Amino acid sequence: MSFTVNYQERAIREYETAMEWYRLRSEVAALNFEIAVKEKIDLLRESPGVFKKSYKQFHEVSLKKYPFSIVYIIDEKENRVVISSIFHHKRNPLLKFK
Repeated sequence: MSFTVNYQERAIREYETAMEWYRLRSEVAALNFEIAVKEKIDLLRESPGVFKKSYKQFHEVSLKKYPFSIVYIIDEKENRVVISSIFHHKRNPLLKFK
């Protein structure tokens, strides 16, 4: 069963900021970052419960080769995954689940 994926505004802003940062340095790095995020989101669509629960209802999965985690909530009733953050590992971890 495939889940739908929704994004909170915060996650969209964080993703766009990261893409812009990578794009300014290298188009290849930006493209690879985009692919890395898409691959993890595709996994979340199919098996969101596979990744660890980090805090209360929040789950988290790290990207390979990029210092980011995708923070999300599983809404079983609506059969959807809500991505709340594309969180950079160097940021204050206390902000991750807000």
